[in-house]
Amino acid sequence: MLAGCGSDSGDANGATASASPSVAEGNEAGNGGKPGAETGGGTTGDASPAKLDKGSATTPLTKPAKLSEAPALTELVKAGKLPPVEQRLPAEPYVLPHSWVRKGNYGGTLKLNVTATSDSTIAKYFYGYSPLRFLNDGNTVGPGLVNKWKSNADATEWQFSLRKGMKWSDGHPVTTADVLFWWNDMANFDDYTFETVPDDCKSGKGTICKLTATDDHTWVMKFDTPAPLVADRLACWPNGFEGRGPVWIVPAHFVKQYHPRYNKKVPKNWSSVGGLWERNCSYRHNPKCPTLAGFRLKSYTEGRSLTWERNPYYYVVTAAGDQLPYIDELSMTAVADPEVGKVQIGSGRVDFCMGNFNGITLADVSTLNKGKRKAGIDLLMWDSGSGTASVFYLNQDYREEKYRTLFRDSRFARALSLAYKRSDARTAVYFNTGDPTTGTMSPKALEFQDDKGGKVYRQWRDSYVGFDPDQAEKLLDQLGLKDTDGDGMREFPDGSKLKLRLELAGDATDDMVQTSNQRSRDWKAIGIDATTSPVPPDGVNDEWAAGRYMTHQNWEVGDGPNCLIFPQWLVPMENSRWAPLQGQMYASRGTPAYTSEKNVDPWKRKPPRIMPAKGSAVAKLWRLLEGANVEPDALERTHAVWNMIKVHVQEGPFFQGTVSNYPQPIIVKNGLHNVPTKEQLYLGGFVNPTTHPVPAVYDPEAFFWDDPSEHTL
Repeated sequence: MLAGCGSDSGDANGATASASPSVAEGNEAGNGGKPGAETGGGTTGDASPAKLDKGSATTPLTKPAKLSEAPALTELVKAGKLPPVEQRLPAEPYVLPHSWVRKGNYGGTLKLNVTATSDSTIAKYFYGYSPLRFLNDGNTVGPGLVNKWKSNADATEWQFSLRKGMKWSDGHPVTTADVLFWWNDMANFDDYTFETVPDDCKSGKGTICKLTATDDHTWVMKFDTPAPLVADRLACWPNGFEGRGPVWIVPAHFVKQYHPRYNKKVPKNWSSVGGLWERNCSYRHNPKCPTLAGFRLKSYTEGRSLTWERNPYYYVVTAAGDQLPYIDELSMTAVADPEVGKVQIGSGRVDFCMGNFNGITLADVSTLNKGKRKAGIDLLMWDSGSGTASVFYLNQDYREEKYRTLFRDSRFARALSLAYKRSDARTAVYFNTGDPTTGTMSPKALEFQDDKGGKVYRQWRDSYVGFDPDQAEKLLDQLGLKDTDGDGMREFPDGSKLKLRLELAGDATDDMVQTSNQRSRDWKAIGIDATTSPVPPDGVNDEWAAGRYMTHQNWEVGDGPNCLIFPQWLVPMENSRWAPLQGQMYASRGTPAYTSEKNVDPWKRKPPRIMPAKGSAVAKLWRLLEGANVEPDALERTHAVWNMIKVHVQEGPFFQGTVSNYPQPIIVKNGLHNVPTKEQLYLGGFVNPTTHPVPAVYDPEAFFWDDPSEHTL
């Protein structure tokens, strides 16, 4: 997939798998990784064959000749309460390109439970706010709210066109005024504390782009350096208000009443007082707030439940011309205790469930399988796409110099990796699924999908994965870490005790607890006094960022769909990963903090931050990232990623995994259709990273019941 392929797409509604290792230029059909071509609208070149998931049509999808709607909406049209479907949809509606989607039945309710009504969890069901969308498990960027986009030759200027005739759920037209409100009155409004300018809108120098509208449907972004990753990033996250990613677009006609710039009665500190803005301007909190999602909020009980009803203006249709969604309503119930949620599933009270949303792990699969006939459910297994499963990493910026020097010595990290018996964890925790791994970015990432990229990935995965305690002990001996007092545990060369705390937040999941205990066991066998140390979950991030915690193992690495979209695991860019103070220094670029407090102890600076040493691994990674961020050529960007990986292999590992790409359980009620199987997905699924929001990317609006009358509340 590293060579360029042919010409641009001939239609706004279809998309092909990118033939280059990045789709940053918006090449819906693949334009060889070369900026400067029209995309999404087919204004240049001939139509290219489309690769729209396995078994799909071989040509891009066009607007269906005839449109259909839910019978309930037809009745409202007849009553004069709604315009006809042709007037509610844009001139070019988005036509779902998935090969597994077939014509369905309208009606019924879909019952969901989630372990929390958190916005980031709920948002992953809705993709309607994304300007562009991921297809083919992230290997393609296709259209979304935007149906045409292009860049100039060096990717310093991008143009995006909204679908004409698109409407909010209240029937109000969607225009660039809604984008500009987000840009001017939220992201760039000093008194607004919830949103800042996202990386999507910054150049390789960290300079904020100029974002302007040329008409009601077109906006332009101009950068002072090439910005080749803009289109990729516009497909990330669910987006929308509190959707984990940038907001991008809001119903300006509605939210102006809650903004002090437009309503003098609103206090200037409105965004931080009483939740006025948060409560009223989020489509996931306020039923009156218009939305672009397939479902609009009908009722909301904080911490307990949400009910959603069909959005009659949703801009997405099937190839058969059916306006989505098929389902009448979604009923979401919050479950504080995952065990209660499992009982609900076992008793048949849940219709669809993402395991990673509900505390369901591989340990529950056997029980679910035994009870699935009684519960009337089926169990699918989509690939997680994880590069690590439970991840462990040392704090490269730990405040005590003696430990910090040790943690930055690759021999120590390699000794820990070689002494960790991953086969035990693979059996006991991941039930013999996944591949043992040193720890990598996601194997689903674009950079690894051809023969050469696959080889790079496997070299990284296998670099320090073998269980070899003898070699681990030799590395520790080289470091002068020896048992000088005869207690079986190693000391520093100065004779002081070496004690490794495996800090683990109190809300850690079972797999994190199990793998932490196993690491402690395995490392004690080579003389490292390692002990799992529970810490309060509320203070973990601050303590880590200040360099006060030795280790971290609360997450996993699964980021893609290409490694440059969210490269924080590859390169320290902020303060939550393996080099927090150096990452914070990177984050401060372009601000006074980057050059101030030079004579202050880095751990006492506000915020704590430190510059990487010249020639260090972090300095090399920074330089490679800076080059990649402004490189218009997709193949050269991929080479930069491979060179970053070479630094990880030669001077790391900087983070350590257990197994890669273990499966995620998906519970589906019998009779629910258009839910893809693993075999129908382009890469078998890509569940874990929020940058690739699942199930949103698989369009739950297309789910339908074989007999909707049996599924009503």
